[in-house]
Amino acid sequence: MSPYIVGVIVPLLVTLLFRNKDPKRRGVPADAAGLVIRNHRFSSPVSSAWEGVTTLAELFEDACRKHGERLLLGTRRLVSSEVEISEDGRSFEKLHLGDYQWLTYDKTFDAVSNFASGLATLGHVREERAAIFADTREEWFIALQGCFRRNVTVVTIYASLGEEALCHSLNETEVTTVICGKKELRTLVNISGQLDSVKRVICMDDDIPSDASSVEHGWTITSFTDVEKLGRENPVDADLPLPADVAVIMYTSGSTGLPKGVMMTHGNVLATVSAVMTIVPNLGKKDIYLAYLPMAHILELAAENLMAAVGVAIGYGSPLTLTDTSNKIKKGTNGDATMLKPTLMAAVPAILDRVRDGVFKKVNATGGLSKKLFDLAYARRLHAVNGSWFGAWGLEKALWNFLVFKKVRAILGGRIRFILSGGAPLSSDTQRFINICLGSPIGQGYGLTETCAGATFSDVDDTSVGRVGPPLPCSFIKLIDWPEGGYLTNDSPMPRGEIVIGGPNVTLGYFKNEEKTKESYQVDEKGMRWFFTGDIGRFHPDGCLEIIDRKKDIVKLQHGEYVSLGKVEAALIVSPFVDNIMLHADPFHSYCVALVVVSQSTLEEWASKQGIPYLDFSELCMKEETVKEVLASLVKEAKKARLEKFEIPAKIKLLSEPWTPESGLVTAALKIKREAIRKAFHEELSELYAS
Repeated sequence: MSPYIVGVIVPLLVTLLFRNKDPKRRGVPADAAGLVIRNHRFSSPVSSAWEGVTTLAELFEDACRKHGERLLLGTRRLVSSEVEISEDGRSFEKLHLGDYQWLTYDKTFDAVSNFASGLATLGHVREERAAIFADTREEWFIALQGCFRRNVTVVTIYASLGEEALCHSLNETEVTTVICGKKELRTLVNISGQLDSVKRVICMDDDIPSDASSVEHGWTITSFTDVEKLGRENPVDADLPLPADVAVIMYTSGSTGLPKGVMMTHGNVLATVSAVMTIVPNLGKKDIYLAYLPMAHILELAAENLMAAVGVAIGYGSPLTLTDTSNKIKKGTNGDATMLKPTLMAAVPAILDRVRDGVFKKVNATGGLSKKLFDLAYARRLHAVNGSWFGAWGLEKALWNFLVFKKVRAILGGRIRFILSGGAPLSSDTQRFINICLGSPIGQGYGLTETCAGATFSDVDDTSVGRVGPPLPCSFIKLIDWPEGGYLTNDSPMPRGEIVIGGPNVTLGYFKNEEKTKESYQVDEKGMRWFFTGDIGRFHPDGCLEIIDRKKDIVKLQHGEYVSLGKVEAALIVSPFVDNIMLHADPFHSYCVALVVVSQSTLEEWASKQGIPYLDFSELCMKEETVKEVLASLVKEAKKARLEKFEIPAKIKLLSEPWTPESGLVTAALKIKREAIRKAFHEELSELYAS
């Protein structure tokens, strides 16, 4: 029987056997004042899932005792590197990376203990703060745990943070020891004259640049290896923290102004780690986790602490080496996912969007019978996922997986069984793509740095899209009225309002910023701490939360219409021509405009089919017919999303250069930095309104 016949007849038979059931209650009213929802399984917020464990230091030590000889941290070794020159003269570094080399739990604990002792021997005392300023790697994790064993507060800083923000973060927290990579060390050298308190630098790489060692910088510099050796030769007893001690001051790469330092206690982070542990299915020793997101982001920091706690092996990678076709991977060699074959990974929507776009572009380019088969398989699986019997009967699913989706899954190693998405809203299209092509559930979570990434998380059996699930076991979620925006808790058919998060995961506040802390945090009469997010949400009848707006993203146009910038951007970014987008609305005008970072491959493919001549990509982006085509695509997506006419950009500017964390235009989690983009493209925005 042909796959076409199976794809049409079988689902009709199965639909007769399986019917929709009433949606189960996932979030229920909590015993608290106001409109408050809790997780249906826990009557009060969870602080720790491990008996007798109250800090991250205790959690890690307990894990190492339990899992001693198991593999914990894996890193690929560099085989070779070379520079390739593209046709337009740009140079790209290409890496050939080898197999993963592993440290067991026992060996990692030894390294952590040695680093802790070495740090103390160098002269760092618990009252001083240490900063970790580096890309995600095994030394990052070892340094973090080493600091925790000496009750040293860690200041986390994104490797992509600009010099001004870096200087502000180090000086504000009076950091005395900076732990960084060789690449970040060069940035540190550039601002050495502006640093007030740094006494010691620990470089994660052994080949320390000669200009970094100069006494003129006012610091001593030691390699990571030498610090471990120093600690091994001079062991110092652990000085373990208490739950209320500050574990991390996490500097956000926020979208406005200088970054703020969020103070997280050991108890705060442990609460989120404990909550997530209860909702990821069958999490344990058989799993392998691919770590590549910035560990200076609370999503990744919490995830790695959780993985280590339950016996999961953590293999390190990077966004630029993730797959076989990633920018830094030498052609013909394997990316991180192919080598590691992970079962679990965390992701931000921008990464998943790129995977989806890459697959669809490849399918479209192949064409012919392969494309027809893929389209049929995708349509049938989409019908199944949206239907009442998803997961109940797997013959058709297994067929399509074998015939079509096996190659897609190989992109991420072929064994992914669960993906945790956070950091920004995930589009419905991408969520369905993950469900279908990768064949794994995707848990979409909602949280903030101020709540240690913990707030809500979708249940594994919830196949709906556009929602972020019920409260995590560590959190209560409250909605409060925001009359100015027209969002009220007595709205029909669903209550709406500003989202307020309460629980043991809610952090202490902003470092040296009491005014901002008082604005955003409150403690109720029962002693529970609440954080006012500024996000707007609504509760579905089953107790799940949906994010529908953000206070700061709402602009009132000239004729009184309100435009939610983030909502419109989320609808338009699914256009195949769009790599990134920022909508701009001006109260003195009656329409919106947009800056669009164009997908080069998609646009060049379209131009080739149309026979449009151009010298380079930037010239193509300026052509009138190109702008017209991209705008038409945006209008099409806007209509699909049922946007109002005033929400659709009337004019657009196409940009040929991508927005990266290094450019300062997006955060490390790849969210746009609205104010920075406005400033950088002030002239372009002015021209759009003037034309």
